[in-house]
Amino acid sequence: MNVIEALNQRKSTRAFLPREVSRALIEEILDAARHAPSGANTQPWRVAVVTGEKKRRLQARLEAAFRDGVKPSMDYIYYPTEWVDPYKSRRVACGMQLYAALHIEREDKQGRREQWAANYRAFDAPVALFFLMDAGLQTGSFMDYGMFLQSLMLAAVHKGLATCPQAALADYPRIVKEELGYAESSILIGGMALGYEDPDAAINQYRVPRVEISAFARFFE
Repeated sequence: MNVIEALNQRKSTRAFLPREVSRALIEEILDAARHAPSGANTQPWRVAVVTGEKKRRLQARLEAAFRDGVKPSMDYIYYPTEWVDPYKSRRVACGMQLYAALHIEREDKQGRREQWAANYRAFDAPVALFFLMDAGLQTGSFMDYGMFLQSLMLAAVHKGLATCPQAALADYPRIVKEELGYAESSILIGGMALGYEDPDAAINQYRVPRVEISAFARFFE
């Protein structure tokens, strides 16, 4: 598989097979991703690989916080405070596609709530990755992290694994840091579900559209 093929095949997977991922395989994709570029070679990534009983304990605490109505409080602002087009329309369309794939109607608030709760279990993938960085780092390190995450996801595709990058796994940073032993001052970037895709799951059948090159690129000669 070449890089272009991996880019085209990568997607956000939200249903996984109950099949373990070996530590050796996880280390292989991390070993590939560590070659991602970063400003001044700072390599800001700190990765927590969470499986087994530790994952069950952590996801139970995260899901309980959500169900108890605890307001999410990320370490940084991920989304705009005011949505405008075209981003607003793309966001709405993305959500509509997801719920349509699951046959969850707009009025089915409980169904939507249950689907959202699955975020905090990393969609029941066998592996949940959490990404942190030191508090003193700035905006450029977020850009570096993006390159690292994409590298990790492409390496996962190459190895036959599926992923779903998740901002929701950073909704309750205090719980994650407390459970995993990271400094309260560190920044929790987000998380990622990792495992083997369930090819028969309805939620894995849809793909969100991408705009054409003409919509985002201008050529100057």
